[in-house]
Amino acid sequence: MVNEEMGYKAHALILPYPLQGHINPMLQFSKRLVSKGVKATLANTIAINKSMHSDPTSPVDIETISDGFDEGGFSQAESTEVYLSTLESVGAQTLADLIKKLKDLGRPVNVLIYDGFLPWALDVAKQFGLLGVVFFTQPCTVNNIYYHVQRSILPLPLAEPTVSLPGLPLLQASETPSFVSDSGSYPGFHHLVVNQFRNIDEADWVLYNNFHKLEEEVVDWMAKRWRLRTVGPTLPSMFLDKRLEDDKDYGISLFKPDTQTCMKWLQDKPKGSVAYVAFGSMAELGAEQMEEIAWGLKASNRYFLWVVRESEKAKLPKNFMEETSDKSLVISWCPQLEVLAHEATGCFITHCGFNSVLEALSLGVPIVAMPQWTDQPTNAKFVEDVWKIGIRTWPDEKGIVRRESVELCIRQIMEGEKGKEIREKANRWRILAKEAISEGGSSDLNIDEFVAQLGSS
Repeated sequence: MVNEEMGYKAHALILPYPLQGHINPMLQFSKRLVSKGVKATLANTIAINKSMHSDPTSPVDIETISDGFDEGGFSQAESTEVYLSTLESVGAQTLADLIKKLKDLGRPVNVLIYDGFLPWALDVAKQFGLLGVVFFTQPCTVNNIYYHVQRSILPLPLAEPTVSLPGLPLLQASETPSFVSDSGSYPGFHHLVVNQFRNIDEADWVLYNNFHKLEEEVVDWMAKRWRLRTVGPTLPSMFLDKRLEDDKDYGISLFKPDTQTCMKWLQDKPKGSVAYVAFGSMAELGAEQMEEIAWGLKASNRYFLWVVRESEKAKLPKNFMEETSDKSLVISWCPQLEVLAHEATGCFITHCGFNSVLEALSLGVPIVAMPQWTDQPTNAKFVEDVWKIGIRTWPDEKGIVRRESVELCIRQIMEGEKGKEIREKANRWRILAKEAISEGGSSDLNIDEFVAQLGSS
């Protein structure tokens, strides 16, 4: 109530994990809060803040904390483990300093909404008597698996070829997140994802960037344990309900998109004729895999728009760009939402990071799934077998998805009966996603309930 005389119901401090795919959904949720009368301040790390292009007209204030590596962030640390432990120790101290600073400036914080990857932030919230709210940017399904690992209900390494957990379909071991199926890989990140649940029982709310119908059974199972609400999809409003004025993009980007080139290239392409290929801001494919994708795209004989970051371009086959120039645009970064929303786009070849899946699903674009690691194998399983909005490619014994598989999946989606069924399913999910966040939808009502609670706390 302390902030009502200043014209807002509460002041929420939002703390994402310092990665583009975590900042975007939390920033979008912050904009939703602002539209409902809550002041929102997003705290990025100093290193991220230096390297991003931000929107000066955003209704969300930006502040900073330190991860202990102010020049280069994660890339400055000598290992994942060193980075994460320093982020916790220095991050907790500088987060506390920021909360004090905002209070001294007459902008006291009532609630801390922190990324599930940062459970130590809840300890800081409790230290100041704030509401502590955990926000998960990965699906409930994936986190349900991590929860069972953390509580030792699902022991690792996996003893059985299948995994059966409440609220989930039966999963093959290979369809669980890579930190579970290959439990010795990336120990730092394994600890990060499992440790999310160490103090979740003390959180006041648990929020998810999804919508109820997308993961109904597992959401209902988890909601019996915590005060859990779905508040997504967290896409800019112009791509969904159009209720937030001028909300056309995420507003923060670590890469500068070449929007004009992309949209100009797409504008004269026939409806549904373009395969859009992008593997997110982190994936680093090997040269052999890049080559197989390249020749698979060429063999499909379709138009394609492929995002290849500058650091990855040397892996493209020699003369490939020249040989395919009449059918292709290879670009270092693009405005993904605008490309997915364009009627020329016929399918999306993706690593299946959850943001990318949610964007495609919300815009009705069929998926060719090529998961790499972390939550992506599980997301790909749901894309193909649960939501039925795409087809998964399978690697060979060397772990490489071959050109024939790439070509076949593109053809199956963009031609023939199977493709037609997938497109119809994708369109149905598009309608459900829009309904959830529109006025009176499940996510909208959940946000209203959350805001009402903030205003009375």
